[in-house]
Amino acid sequence: MTDNASSPLTGTPLTLLGTGAMGTALGRAWLAAGHPLTVWNRTRARTEELAAAGAAVADSAAAAVAANRLVIVCLLDDDSLGEALAGADLTGRDLVNLTTGTPAQGRARAAWAEARGARFLDAGIMAVPPMIGSPESGAYVFYSGSAALFEEHGATLAVPAGTAYVGADPGFAALHDVALLSAMTGMFAGVFHAFALVRREDIAPKEFAGLLQSWLTAMAHSVHKTADQLETGDYGKDVVSNLAMQAAGNATLLRTAQEQGVSAELLKPYMNLMDELLAQGRGEEDTTGMVDLLLRRSS
Repeated sequence: MTDNASSPLTGTPLTLLGTGAMGTALGRAWLAAGHPLTVWNRTRARTEELAAAGAAVADSAAAAVAANRLVIVCLLDDDSLGEALAGADLTGRDLVNLTTGTPAQGRARAAWAEARGARFLDAGIMAVPPMIGSPESGAYVFYSGSAALFEEHGATLAVPAGTAYVGADPGFAALHDVALLSAMTGMFAGVFHAFALVRREDIAPKEFAGLLQSWLTAMAHSVHKTADQLETGDYGKDVVSNLAMQAAGNATLLRTAQEQGVSAELLKPYMNLMDELLAQGRGEEDTTGMVDLLLRRSS
């Protein structure tokens, strides 16, 4: 395997380990932008699409790493990354980990890479494969770790999707990623409950979806008030609908679910926490105290 720096393509040469759906989308974007690309995948057949587009295919992960200084990893999980790079010489390499993981895994992998002579960035991809390479899609990637690596390769990393550097702590990219995904999960829980409530009625799902999207968009702005209350420590500041009022309204939500024949299991955990805060005499506050309650209950 020869270094791709001799390629007539003008972009920064790079290596990509992992050519699943996301890896292939990333590779297509870099090739389209003129970056010489070396790829490796445990199942070689999955490299064929990128090979047909001009990528060089390495026989091993170690050979792929040896081909270029900038090495992008997009594998199944952290264990897969460790196995793939176990025999690779990382000395002098710039390793960017796009594999989904936890903050602790990002920090541990950074120490592991640095001990082997590599600079390291961890990442969290806020996109699905069809969004990659499409600037209008809004796709972006969180990065954390080596600021020098990000500064040097930022333009290359920005080719498939927008970039957001969130700090030198290697765990911060995964933390931002998972925090946003967790919020999305809670939103989807509410969305599915809402659709279940109207499912058996003469209400067209597509028409209802427009109302639902508008309402969620309007309510999303409240995250800024929550952030302000957390920073000031004043959970009674600018309260519009206090905890007591919201908790009282829960009875109507639960009764409606019962009338519509819908399980309330997606709502009850949140409501139970509201009742716990109310029992602490915090009814005049906003629901921001939920943050502290979650932290206390986890210890």
